[in-house]
Amino acid sequence: MSRRNRQGARVCTGLEHLAEQGSELLGGKRIGLLAHAASVTADFQYAWDVLGSMAGVRLQALFSPEHGLMGTHQDQESVSGSWAAASFQGLPLYSLYGETAQSLRPRPEALAGLDALIVDLQDVGSRYYTFIYTLSHCMEACRDQDVEVWVLDRPNPLGGRKVEGSPLLPGFESFVGRYPLPVRHGLTIGECAVAFREVFGVRCRLRIVPMRGWRRSMWFDQTGLPWISPSPNMPTLDTATVYPGTCLVEGTNLSEGRGTTRPFEIVGAPWIDPLVLATELRSRNLPGVFFRPVWFKPAFHKYAGQICGGVQIHVMDRATFLPFRTGVHLLKAAARLWPEWFRWRQEPYEFETARLAIDLLAGGSWLREAVEGLRDLDACLSEGEAGAQKFQEEIKALWIYSARRPAPTDLVTFA
Repeated sequence: MSRRNRQGARVCTGLEHLAEQGSELLGGKRIGLLAHAASVTADFQYAWDVLGSMAGVRLQALFSPEHGLMGTHQDQESVSGSWAAASFQGLPLYSLYGETAQSLRPRPEALAGLDALIVDLQDVGSRYYTFIYTLSHCMEACRDQDVEVWVLDRPNPLGGRKVEGSPLLPGFESFVGRYPLPVRHGLTIGECAVAFREVFGVRCRLRIVPMRGWRRSMWFDQTGLPWISPSPNMPTLDTATVYPGTCLVEGTNLSEGRGTTRPFEIVGAPWIDPLVLATELRSRNLPGVFFRPVWFKPAFHKYAGQICGGVQIHVMDRATFLPFRTGVHLLKAAARLWPEWFRWRQEPYEFETARLAIDLLAGGSWLREAVEGLRDLDACLSEGEAGAQKFQEEIKALWIYSARRPAPTDLVTFA
């Protein structure tokens, strides 16, 4: 099956790049594979089948991130209570999302006997999305066991030009933010790995298998690649587009639309008047977006079986749309209009019990304080944007894909 973008070509992923010469590069190596349901070629072959069919390649173990190998588990749902109780197609399958924070890092015995761990994960370009931190935990564990890490690069669905949202502040590290990245970080997962090694000190032996044909200006629907849900509530590119803003809703008692067919695009609660909220948000003149009043009934998660009022976020111009700013204003509007109902999430969140979920997501207490009226919201957003732009300027030297130089055709190696 052939897929092409509007220019008549399509992006070649790191997986496909490796498949072309993998037997030569990997022949004789004992490898593990960290993958999930979106780890496919353009003609829908799974990464484990691709690697398993290569002559001389010795695929010996599989590893899965949050949501499991096939994306069957919901957010914050333990995938496995045991390290080696599961198997898949005759291979041991190790979950890297269990009951405790210790489960996020592969144990030495899971890596024993491996020459390399290959990572093929589709990220969505937001700091909160946990797959990049599963990668970082694996890089640390592989460094300690002298196992080489190979990252098969994939597109950032939102492109690589724009950044948004204040970089995470010291003291607010968690599994939804281990490093001081902006919320919309503008990096591919391969570039994240380079940043983890070169900027944040995870000095493992690292190889990036680059894409061919990807440009920083590309959104995912311009790559010619099929969209496969990387997690149960990331069904479309539309979802990924709004996610840098509406994932903040997880830190509140608002529904982020889980349990509907439009998660993260629909936000609300039983006590919200949709017409009032939509009118308020439209008055804020946020770019590239329209707020439509909606009523919805989640099938599961927050307010399951209850009718909620809220808004659907329709992105009218993604070139000007600011997802993080939009999400922040949505929280501010709900808190201002319904102060007797609006609350911050108090329950444990991503293995954290001492700090509020909203502070972990925002990467600091500034957002909560601004919503509560203790700080000036516009000033906080401006300060955060300056931080995001500063990050991008500093990280450009590590970009794998740059308009100033040709994209690499061979592996990018860090010994």
